[in-house]
Amino acid sequence: MLKVFVLVAMSTKAVAHEVTPTVADITVTQTEVVLQLKANAEAFLAGLDLAVVEDTDDAANADAYDALRALPAEEFSAGVRASFPDLSDSFILMQGDARLPLELLDVVVEDVAGVDLPRTTTLRMRADAGAGPVTFAMAPANGALVLRQQGAGEAGFAGLLSAGEASPPISVEGGHSESGWQTFVRFIPVGVEHIVPLGLDHILFVLGLFFLAPRLAPLLWQVSAFTLAHTVTLALGATGAVPVNPDIVEPLIALSIVYVAVENIFTDGLQKWRPALIFAFGLLHGLGFSIVLEEYGIPDGQFLPALVGFNIGVEVGQLIVIAIAFALVGYWFRHKSWYRPLIAIPASAAIAFIGAYWVVERTGLLGMITGA
Repeated sequence: MLKVFVLVAMSTKAVAHEVTPTVADITVTQTEVVLQLKANAEAFLAGLDLAVVEDTDDAANADAYDALRALPAEEFSAGVRASFPDLSDSFILMQGDARLPLELLDVVVEDVAGVDLPRTTTLRMRADAGAGPVTFAMAPANGALVLRQQGAGEAGFAGLLSAGEASPPISVEGGHSESGWQTFVRFIPVGVEHIVPLGLDHILFVLGLFFLAPRLAPLLWQVSAFTLAHTVTLALGATGAVPVNPDIVEPLIALSIVYVAVENIFTDGLQKWRPALIFAFGLLHGLGFSIVLEEYGIPDGQFLPALVGFNIGVEVGQLIVIAIAFALVGYWFRHKSWYRPLIAIPASAAIAFIGAYWVVERTGLLGMITGA
């Protein structure tokens, strides 16, 4: 059934995106276990190996994913229900040595306006169980998992599990949650990966700063202003203190990339307003980071360690971008007379073009232009 559903769906085409971990809420009682998964179900059904795939565009079977993503929410929901017997094989709920069969209760597919954006599918399942503790894991190909226990208060388990990793035993009374230090350490690479290699928009923004700054010191001042700003809005957005609408934030982030790159083309020095402008753009990018952090489903009670770890990871990623750029062209060529006309201006023009494309794509104008 699963293979048939994928083949039928491939009659249409969409655009793929980066993947994020599945977020699962588990409730354990004396008689049953209830699981609610928020996942990229298109990736599951298309057979993507999320343990190695970082962006669905890079997957060998990206066409199958794109076809599924192009299906209307109601049609895709029906397909998930029909494919559940195959899909449930990748959800491993154990009580002792016995595997507990899962029953599908409900499927809700997020109604996202543009097919170029990923959507979340919520699967609600249950299983009969005895009084003992249970463990849960997903097949390695389903990727990382944020697992949170409900109904056990502060004692409930919460943790970020790597691909194929099983949870510790979770009882009615609770499980063994990650420590603050473990959460902090786990979220550092999450932040790094969102810059290198996943955060192409943030990479291009940092490179836009790089190609105008004549020396390393002014560049670091700009990056510091950017860092301070996005740290503030990352925290405000992730806590919910500031509402974040991706339909507004993402096009504005792309527009900030265009502005920085175009300014590089028409000026050969830092203007006095540049740090303030970079700070304002950093506020936008911080809201974008908060969207990513929210998608990772921060475990209850571990918000601060996750936030700090993620932010440090973002900074490490930015420094990696600067170090690579400086090593490739900065150290050797920046003081050459031909550096600006042959390297800085063409590179900035390319960055501006990509940013402008994203503005059109993220505002939905691309679909209107192409008729998709």
